[in-house]
Amino acid sequence: MLQARFHPRIDAIDANAWDALLPDDNPFVRHAFLAGLEDTGCIRADYGWQAHHLGLYEGDALVAAAPLYLKGNSHGEYVFDWAWADAYERHGLSYYPKLLCGVPYSPVPGPRLLTGTGPDAPRRRNALIIAIEAETRRLGLSSAHVNFALDDEASSLVDRGWLERSDWQFHWHNRGWTDFEQFLGALSHKKRKNIRAERNAVARAGLTCSIHSGASLDARDWAQIHALYRHTFDEKGNHAALTAPFFSHLGASLGDRVQVALARRGEHDPILAMALFLRGADTLYGRYWGARMPVPGLHFELCYYQGIDHCVREGLAHFEPGAQGQHKIARGFTPTRTRSFHHIADPRFRTAIGAALEEEHHAIEEYGEVLCAHSPYARIQ
Repeated sequence: MLQARFHPRIDAIDANAWDALLPDDNPFVRHAFLAGLEDTGCIRADYGWQAHHLGLYEGDALVAAAPLYLKGNSHGEYVFDWAWADAYERHGLSYYPKLLCGVPYSPVPGPRLLTGTGPDAPRRRNALIIAIEAETRRLGLSSAHVNFALDDEASSLVDRGWLERSDWQFHWHNRGWTDFEQFLGALSHKKRKNIRAERNAVARAGLTCSIHSGASLDARDWAQIHALYRHTFDEKGNHAALTAPFFSHLGASLGDRVQVALARRGEHDPILAMALFLRGADTLYGRYWGARMPVPGLHFELCYYQGIDHCVREGLAHFEPGAQGQHKIARGFTPTRTRSFHHIADPRFRTAIGAALEEEHHAIEEYGEVLCAHSPYARIQ
């Protein structure tokens, strides 16, 4: 018999047992990544995050799990439900706290309902969903949410009556290119010319860009990398939730799963800009960027072109550079659908939100058709 238990820290769950439930090598749901967020001060109640992880047990054996958080706001989720919270407030009700199944500060599609890959996976996945619904009722919460879910999880959530919401990200897919120039050759002439101009602008500024594994960086490097991340957030008036110890933790615990593109004037000079990536078995994930000087084309070089070049050299199949950004299409990325699912406890709000999502869905589909009509690749491709 399956028993649901909720944990206020992921360290209460054995790391090997948790990671054994992952269906792929997505680094964002690995125990080390999630534990690092908690251990280094990134997950805090005053930031709106309180860990409430779900484990399903048969006896003492963990057989399914879900990364869960009680949320006091909607920051750091990248599925925007501020209007829903507003509607609750106008009716004198509290939308927060709510229950979120997802990865903090990371709009990355990946496994959320962790069940392993055996024949019992569908049954355990359904049991996880039922446990999340029951916990929502027990705590008197407005709602529960599963953000950036995979397709096999989606069908189980829809079967349970959860509301579906979709959006678009822009991902790069490897067509077997042997080097960056061959990738450029697949693009339309105008796109190819613009990318070369952006890369040349960085070279003319006297910057050398290169990509390094997290394991190869020392404490001084990580301090500079975090300072750049924080500087860029501060410059835009945003809150930099990730701490310097978390960045160092990534290098120490994930090693070669972390890749960092760096820009310097000379090999031993201070780091002037950086872009931090994580990688799985076949996918590179772009996450954080920072720079101290405005150089034309530098953001594109570090965040996109260094990543594409790395994928081509390493034979990675996909590159997901982060949320939003229609400008990515001109740089070789194509629209990819993302999906989230929402359990709204109050039937009146569930009906109203469902109707709003239906309207939104039509707009999202029309937007997708427009995006797909503007491929960066030459027609012969």
